[in-house]
Amino acid sequence: MALTALRSALEALYVRRLTRALEGRPRPRHVAIMLDGNRRWARGTGHDDVREGYRVGGAKVGEFLRWCDAAGIEHVTLWMLSDDNLHRPPDQLGPLLGIIEETVASVCAADEDWRVEIIGAADLLPDDTARALKSAASRTTGRGGLKVDVAVGYGGRREIIDAVRAAFDKHIASGGDPRELAEVFDLQHISDNLYSSRHDADFIIRTSGEQRLSGFLLWQSAYAEVHFVDVLWPAFRQVDLLRALRSYAARERRYGR
Repeated sequence: MALTALRSALEALYVRRLTRALEGRPRPRHVAIMLDGNRRWARGTGHDDVREGYRVGGAKVGEFLRWCDAAGIEHVTLWMLSDDNLHRPPDQLGPLLGIIEETVASVCAADEDWRVEIIGAADLLPDDTARALKSAASRTTGRGGLKVDVAVGYGGRREIIDAVRAAFDKHIASGGDPRELAEVFDLQHISDNLYSSRHDADFIIRTSGEQRLSGFLLWQSAYAEVHFVDVLWPAFRQVDLLRALRSYAARERRYGR
């Protein structure tokens, strides 16, 4: 007990120190995070049921958003489930979707001014899950605080394909000739039809030590800074976020110039 209290006190002191060090330094407006390592955390902490990792990881989401709010971040994207994950066996996928629904409902019901949007291919999700997520997010409409995109059933390649289709569907619905749009089609047509109403990511964090983006925000990450952290998501702390932001502040963003 005494040792735990001492560790907590020292960590709180370090958080204050890091926070002061970041004052006046560059910080990202849009942070996107890949919540990776839930199953490994469960196994590593002795749980026979890996769902415990997802439950603990889900409970971490609200804390993480509060840390981002306190750090002055304006927009957060959480990757909770990829489109590839939807191919998992039903006995794994069903409980995971249930935990995601509970997590999103909790975030949307929180006494915070967060605006939540669900992004991804909703048509790939079970109808009950899609309705539950949409209903929870609708309760945050009109809020003016932190913008939170929750990526569920999300794949970066699929998003680009869907954006192209959406651009042509809108053009055709307004009476336009698709051949005319093909002649003038450019980057903006894709940007205007991505899942989220705000686009480019400034900073992408992946937990668990894996060093790849796995298709996350392919379009929006063109000039994003990337940070890989050797911490499994359920064990991620405010200190880890602040260290990541310190890394971001030390970088020079050149945007290819």
